[in-house]
Amino acid sequence: MLSSKLLPASRILRASGSSLSSSRRRTLATVASSNVVNIVEVGPRDGLQNEKGSVIPVDTKIELINRLAKAGAMNIEAGSFVSPKWVPQMGGTADVIKGIRPLPNVHYAVLVPNKRGLDDLISLLDQHTSHPSLSDEISIFTAATDQFTRANLNCTTAESLERLAPVAKAAVNRGLRVRGYVSVAVACPYTGKVDYKRTREVAAKLRDMGCYEISLGDTVGQGRPWEVAEMIEEVKKEVEVEMLAGHFHDTYGTAVSNVLTALQHGIRTIDSSVGGLGGCPYSPGATGNVATEDVLYALQDSQYKVAGSANGTINLEQMVDIGWWISEKLGRESVSRAGRAIRARRRREAEQKVKSKL
Repeated sequence: MLSSKLLPASRILRASGSSLSSSRRRTLATVASSNVVNIVEVGPRDGLQNEKGSVIPVDTKIELINRLAKAGAMNIEAGSFVSPKWVPQMGGTADVIKGIRPLPNVHYAVLVPNKRGLDDLISLLDQHTSHPSLSDEISIFTAATDQFTRANLNCTTAESLERLAPVAKAAVNRGLRVRGYVSVAVACPYTGKVDYKRTREVAAKLRDMGCYEISLGDTVGQGRPWEVAEMIEEVKKEVEVEMLAGHFHDTYGTAVSNVLTALQHGIRTIDSSVGGLGGCPYSPGATGNVATEDVLYALQDSQYKVAGSANGTINLEQMVDIGWWISEKLGRESVSRAGRAIRARRRREAEQKVKSKL
């Protein structure tokens, strides 16, 4: 079975502050020129958090996560320790974490907005000392503009970074991996086009506080490939490309193109969401994340190889099934273009098979 997202030794040491022997460190990997692409499946957290209506049952979330891991996903955002008052769909994350069947070499990350969220996770881990661990990674987040950060966190970007620094330090000291998010890395719903120097500066601060990886988010989904390229190249002036990930929403239908652009510029980790689930409560009009199925299909038979535990990759056919299953649980159809096309192909093949027997 392949190990999860692979890192150079320097990144492992920086992220852990400890020796390479820790079971929670990613194993050594090829250099940035490697064409192995890592997928971070964000559907259970970023995908579900903006769902309206009834709160999604804990059992449904657990089944979603278990199915994703079985299909080969090795990096799964399992939930968020935020107040259900502000994000109702993330209520019950502790029960979700306790209920999943953790598989070896699969990382189940949880987003924590502050020290209290981290304390809640650590308390849970102290009560359940299983192997593999229920979770070995946290995600922290801020944004490239003060306006977006105020809407999301009620503070400036600088203030959010100041609050996050002790959270990251405590997590690293605990032996947890820390992943950072920079929202609105390309465009902001409140200010328009973002100064990419700001994106670079925020990403560098997240790296300096101990994040092993920084995900650059086109939260609004307005980014076009040439803009994404410019943004990445600016961030690379200060942050190693091996430490960067791409996170693209598909509001204007450019998400897959932006994924390919990110790969061309050296990024090898892509956030995606099964069935194209997602949105952002603080980004009016933004639609879902790029669909995992669409990314898998786009990279098939290319120079890139998607890492995963299903025969060395992530199984596209199983992901299509999962995308339709969770979408129907939510009362709608999958928005994954590949998922819709593959289901239509299956139906045609089934009809032809029936006709051939007549």
